[in-house]
Amino acid sequence: MIVDSALYRGGIRIPMICAKDDLTAVRASTEENDDFVWVGLHEPVEGELEIVARAFDLHPLAVEDALHAHQRPKLERYEDGIFLVLKTLWYVDEEDAVETGEINLFVGHDFVISVRHGEGTELHTARLDLEQRAAVLGHGPSAVVYAICDRVVDSYEEVAGALEVDVDEVEESVFSPARSQDSRRIYVLKRELSEVRRAVGPLREPMNRFATGSIPTISQEAAPFFRDVADHVTRVTEAVEALDTLLSTAFDAHLARISVQQNEDMRKISAWVAIAAVGTLIAGIYGMNFDNMPELHWRYGYFGALALMGVASVILYRLFKKSGWL
Repeated sequence: MIVDSALYRGGIRIPMICAKDDLTAVRASTEENDDFVWVGLHEPVEGELEIVARAFDLHPLAVEDALHAHQRPKLERYEDGIFLVLKTLWYVDEEDAVETGEINLFVGHDFVISVRHGEGTELHTARLDLEQRAAVLGHGPSAVVYAICDRVVDSYEEVAGALEVDVDEVEESVFSPARSQDSRRIYVLKRELSEVRRAVGPLREPMNRFATGSIPTISQEAAPFFRDVADHVTRVTEAVEALDTLLSTAFDAHLARISVQQNEDMRKISAWVAIAAVGTLIAGIYGMNFDNMPELHWRYGYFGALALMGVASVILYRLFKKSGWL
């Protein structure tokens, strides 16, 4: 489905007399050297993407990747342009889940085709913001690529910030006095961090290449903008690595704390068993019923045995309490 298509000249959107889905007429509208068109699609079907491919002479392999999605972030160069794949991310805090989408960009000297899959990082507001910045949009298709990359990387930082909050909660829970079961949440968060890493890591090389101006399709004047995006990508990458390290440390601490808690439980159980064993020992001795046991015929023997059990138990309890076993 074609969301929008527009002609830009000198950083200004130019009204077109043709329909937005008449792509042949849309591309034919480019009359001056700095003219370019931006066509935005959302989850197109095969027939729709084939029409776009014919109108803009897109490479069939790139078209196949854009149709099926679920691609690894990458940058591919073709004779007349580039194909860029970006992963979009958003965070569902209630489920500790990082959801993913995808944006595919076909970029030529006079066109940008954006193909979006999933619900994250809509591009309409990015288009509107860019149209308010004629000086930036004047850089042509490079400005559109920058605006989309910047919007996507900003969402990475938002996801990393949300994950940092959850990691802080895990750390607080692990080191709190109350007993907690944090191993499952730690595993879930590490899995979601891996999802972020798969989206962010492969993007470093394309952004660095854009920042150095080594891609002919991206203008040299736009390189400073991409240096800022590349810096943000590096920052997110470092943040994700730091959070993963913190979770690993928290998991080790959680296991160590479980071991300590189990040792404490065993000491308490052993202390209570020892206290109970004293009474059992005394009762066993006095319950043997031998005729030559002088205590058997003592009038107060029963109460004396109970008193002995109580005194011995109290003494042991105080000793164990003092030593920290109870």
